[in-house]
Amino acid sequence: MAIFAPSRKKAMLSIYFKEIHSFFSSLIGYLAILMFIIIAGFFLWVTPDSNILEEGYANLDKFFLLAPWILMFLIPALTMRSFADEFKTGTIEILSTLPLSESNIVMGKFFASFTLVFISLIPTLLYVFTISTLSTTKGNIDTGGIIGSYIGLSFLNAAFTAIGLFCSSITNNQVIAFLFSIFLNFVLFSGFETLSKIPFLSNGLDYLVSQIGMQFHYSSISRGALDSRDIVYFISIVALFILATRISLEKRKW
Repeated sequence: MAIFAPSRKKAMLSIYFKEIHSFFSSLIGYLAILMFIIIAGFFLWVTPDSNILEEGYANLDKFFLLAPWILMFLIPALTMRSFADEFKTGTIEILSTLPLSESNIVMGKFFASFTLVFISLIPTLLYVFTISTLSTTKGNIDTGGIIGSYIGLSFLNAAFTAIGLFCSSITNNQVIAFLFSIFLNFVLFSGFETLSKIPFLSNGLDYLVSQIGMQFHYSSISRGALDSRDIVYFISIVALFILATRISLEKRKW
């Protein structure tokens, strides 16, 4: 096993760079970054109801409330082709000849999609600079909350990416993978939070139900205080769906 370890690692990295190259050799990567910036910018600087300039306070709360919903659609659009397209075109058979396991393949694709979304978030740091400059006291912003929110978005990025890969691994149809991924993202992010607000849930049950959803833990991290329970939650979600993706690939016996 040790003899093949370096080659497996190299093969996993080759998949990672192949996916990154695939994103940026076409319009997919550029469109993903551009669409995120345009949509976020439109709502934050143009739309009256969520305009930061009309907020009266130097914060990015509205951006961090909006960003998860954009990622909820953007990430499935990126991951829907990860395996579905491989199955449809038959190129998955080429991967099966490489000296690596299903886990290596999944992780290579996972980190590639995660990297692309992470790159999409980098230009939004301009928003931080802008509100810092426009604040009455220059630089008087909630740095801890902003850092925490970006960390929360990174965890959401990882979770949505893992879910998207799983959905792509169970079907040859990219559209089905896209829609199913959005559905799971919505249920796990907002579904349990909505369910917890049902009137008959009381005596602490509403709190327990809300803890099952990602929105609860994302909001907790966004306050600027990293709680180990929130970190363990997101790592568990990512691990669960990566494991499910690996099992899905193994069942196909390619």
